[in-house]
Amino acid sequence: MLTIALCKGKLIEPTLELFARAGYAVAQLATNSRRLMFLCPEIGMTFLIVRPTDVPTYVEYGVADVGIVGKDVLLEQDSDVYEPLDLGFGACRIAIAALQGQASRDRLSSKIRVATKYPKITERYFNQRGVPVEIIKLYGSIELAPIVGLADRIVDLVETGNTLKAHDLVEVECIAQSTARLIVNRASLKLQHKAVTELVKKLRAASAASKRSPKAAASKPSRRAGRNGARTRR
Repeated sequence: MLTIALCKGKLIEPTLELFARAGYAVAQLATNSRRLMFLCPEIGMTFLIVRPTDVPTYVEYGVADVGIVGKDVLLEQDSDVYEPLDLGFGACRIAIAALQGQASRDRLSSKIRVATKYPKITERYFNQRGVPVEIIKLYGSIELAPIVGLADRIVDLVETGNTLKAHDLVEVECIAQSTARLIVNRASLKLQHKAVTELVKKLRAASAASKRSPKAAASKPSRRAGRNGARTRR
């Protein structure tokens, strides 16, 4: 059996819909259940429901053969996993934002204070541009930091930008785009090659079909939900 780590939060429903379109019916996996493990012997799979930030860890250490998680989490953690497929859903971006009227202000003579839950992505981005930065790690309510003077900038996950506007913030620059990704344990790719490659093939076909579907194109964007790596939208 393949063991698959899925994200709690916003990505789980589109993930299960994708699996269903790929021919893997997981009706017994209830998204509102408190259970964290679901055995599905009829399709040869076991599903683990974990925090998004933990998905790469479960896959890297071989507890799960396969996982689905946002690219933002992968960029932050830089885990040693194989990433064969961009699933396309859960689209958002990792962006820099500042208060209205302060977006063009540069403080190159001193460190820029940046509040974020993505310290590695943030440090890497500013270091590559030679800009000194002081990173303030927060786990939520990132938009509050510039308002109260805690930080000059924030780096956060943005989908529609409505939350930024509601707090008088403007997007300064996009660091990276993020969508849901399929990741695979490197050992499992060899030891369970047939099962893994079949899964990748079916999910790729189902994902491509959904992108071509008028219904999928007309679907409304998801609203903000979750915490930490739980695909919180801004």
